[in-house]
Amino acid sequence: MRLVFIGAGVMGEAMIASLLQNRIAKHADIWACDVDPLRLTYIREKYSVNCTVDFQGVVGNGDIIILSVKPQTLAQVLEGLKGKVKKEQLILSIAAGIKIEVIRDQLTHDRIIRVMPNTPAQVGQGMSVWTATAEVDEEQKNNVRNVLQTMGKEIYITNEKHIDMATAISGSGPAYIFLIMESLIDAAVHIGLPQEMAEELTVQTVFGAASIARDTGKHPAELKNDVTSPGGTTAEGLLCLEQGGLRGIIAEAVVAAYEKALRLGNGKSK
Repeated sequence: MRLVFIGAGVMGEAMIASLLQNRIAKHADIWACDVDPLRLTYIREKYSVNCTVDFQGVVGNGDIIILSVKPQTLAQVLEGLKGKVKKEQLILSIAAGIKIEVIRDQLTHDRIIRVMPNTPAQVGQGMSVWTATAEVDEEQKNNVRNVLQTMGKEIYITNEKHIDMATAISGSGPAYIFLIMESLIDAAVHIGLPQEMAEELTVQTVFGAASIARDTGKHPAELKNDVTSPGGTTAEGLLCLEQGGLRGIIAEAVVAAYEKALRLGNGKSK
């Protein structure tokens, strides 16, 4: 499998690392393209893949062309790809908010897959939600499924509108969790715990909570109740969070992220 990455940022690198680690692709069969020569030097030295600033010159080399650029710069990339994509090549976009029809119209190309991955893919614990046009054949779908499974879990959907919804949950979600973790660490230091201990306690607690939710299949509400004793310390803390409107503000954040994804899909940056 030969792959051309247009954009070698965090997600592009995560995909390259996973492909090589799981032997889905060989070093010589990966091309990384980016506007930043320093970034390409880093990618070349760390992963020993082909690197270039000229994506137009190498786009014909890939079975899969991965658009791993920010949505705000995708239009420029698509303009540069016009007339250079072969009919049998597969376009895979991870640009948040950008709908398949936009890519199809810009490239006059039908074999397109849209994916919403997330940053835990860097450690093989990612969540990818994806869909494909009718012209993508089963072999191509299986190839993409193999690629995504190297980064963690994947869910294939038939309705593209769910991609933008997933963007607001699994795509942006790690940042929400990191903010909560940061807040827990700061609070722990505030009450007197050493910084290093506060960090270890927080990271392991979040990891453990996520693991038990995944492994038991219990609803989070049930798991929360398992921790909470009547009149205890957890009940007191939860009361404070509820009074502070934690549920509501998280809901507002998800809606805001979803609406932003819709605006990006309509060509609006604000």
